[in-house]
Amino acid sequence: MTDDALTYVQQRGLGRLAEKMGIEMLEFTVERAVARMPVEGNTQPADLLHGGAYVVLGESLGSMSANLYAGEGRLAVGIEINASHTRSATSGYVTGVCTPIHLGRTLTTHEIAVTDDRGRRCSTIRITNLIKDL
Repeated sequence: MTDDALTYVQQRGLGRLAEKMGIEMLEFTVERAVARMPVEGNTQPADLLHGGAYVVLGESLGSMSANLYAGEGRLAVGIEINASHTRSATSGYVTGVCTPIHLGRTLTTHEIAVTDDRGRRCSTIRITNLIKDL
């Protein structure tokens, strides 16, 4: 399932916004999803990674993970997201690691820890998705 799910998401894509931001999925399972994003091109005027960029990375990981968990014939849609930024990335890449906090019948909650190239945590994002039948 690991290789199949990763291949599927790499072929399907993460959506136009994620593509514009240069987000690349590296690992993709129900238990753990990992993606990275370049700092360059995603900064605010002070040359720091834009806070919204962290959130886009987090939502991309959390929503894709929730949809993998939901399975065929169901759709997971985000209903709440929050982020705490604790450090500023200024170069290289940031990497998001998404793990489930709760996987229920109709709700999922994931935490995404975003770190810089030196492994320092820059942002912590939590997203809740509602799972509904198509």
